Amino acid sequence: MRVRLGRECVYVPSCRFGLYVALRHWCPPGGRVLMSPVNDDVIFFVVLAAGLRPVQAPLNPLDASIDIDAVPDEVWGSVSAVLTTNLYGNPDPAPRLRQKCDALGIPLFEDGAHAIGSRVGDRPVGAWGEASVFSLSKHVGAKAGGMLSLADPGLREAVEKTCAGLLAPRRTSAELAYLIRPYAEAAVRGLRLRRAAWSAIRLLGLADREEIRMPLRPDELALAARRTPGLDAHHPWVRVDMHDYRLEAGRLRLRRIGRGLDRLDDVLDACRAGTELLLSTPWAKPRDAYGTQPLFRVPLFVADRDAAVAALARRGIVVGYLYDPPLDDYAGAEFTDPSPAPEAARWFARHALPVDPLRARAVAEVLERSGARPVRAPGEGELPGNRPTPGGLGQSRD
Repeated sequence: MRVRLGRECVYVPSCRFGLYVALRHWCPPGGRVLMSPVNDDVIFFVVLAAGLRPVQAPLNPLDASIDIDAVPDEVWGSVSAVLTTNLYGNPDPAPRLRQKCDALGIPLFEDGAHAIGSRVGDRPVGAWGEASVFSLSKHVGAKAGGMLSLADPGLREAVEKTCAGLLAPRRTSAELAYLIRPYAEAAVRGLRLRRAAWSAIRLLGLADREEIRMPLRPDELALAARRTPGLDAHHPWVRVDMHDYRLEAGRLRLRRIGRGLDRLDDVLDACRAGTELLLSTPWAKPRDAYGTQPLFRVPLFVADRDAAVAALARRGIVVGYLYDPPLDDYAGAEFTDPSPAPEAARWFARHALPVDPLRARAVAEVLERSGARPVRAPGEGELPGNRPTPGGLGQSRD
């Protein structure tokens, strides 16, 4: 990761843990962080846990990046940091954000969880901010681990010391569970036991969410806010979907992560091929909105997203990484400053269908057979005319 980014990197047990460390290092409690409302709710709770106030930004409706020009001057004057999302690998406008943050004298943080392999300007995503964080659960496929990168290599020792003070001690039981998880998941897939496995998870109390967004529990959240900054008060929200997010890594975990990183370039090459195919379909937006950047998920835009999700589920293709409703509609003004122009975020959250580029051909075939209709973005003219014939879908590999 040092070679990829050209900057110092510190291993952390998860992306969310690394972001918390960065926010605590640069932002005194009570500060305000400009961020995207189309984002994982876990990240929202990490900002709250750091004792900061999330401020939701207006977005570009085609890629859910921060629309710099639509942020009012009074909002710019009130924030103490900016956090990018780089949703699905599509970069936020980091060069312009860097200039803006420099002019205001505030730090820029980059969430690169979806964006290993993506570039913006003349640098990789993650090489623009004071700090950036990456997930090794995504393209690397390790289901654990993250990276915290630093613009100032002289901060490494201090950051490592902060991390050490926040880590939970490793547990042998957690390491063994991590070791056998891929084999158990493979068995479930091979035996077609997805529904039975999900029912068992619910019965054991291990299911963290029933809907796209986790339950907000506003009364409990208000009480937790009185105990910030600190992870402990917000642990019930921050741990969702990754209970080991702050667990010290053992050797088995690190070895598997290392093997995944060794294969990363091959995975990214396969993702680029799938992204090319998906961006040529009638559900994609103009190519110049993305280039070939959405390497984690490619957002296709359909009139009835729920129907498309159901059609894919019937083929055993699970759609994840949906962020609907936007965070300001989800959390309300008690816990966040709402976006001054929320409609683009609402449109994106309602219509974006994030597709794994490694399943590109299968997804395109399902959407075509199901009759899924493309949808126009706000203010968009005619839909793109690059509509492939069914035979054209086979010209790129999955």
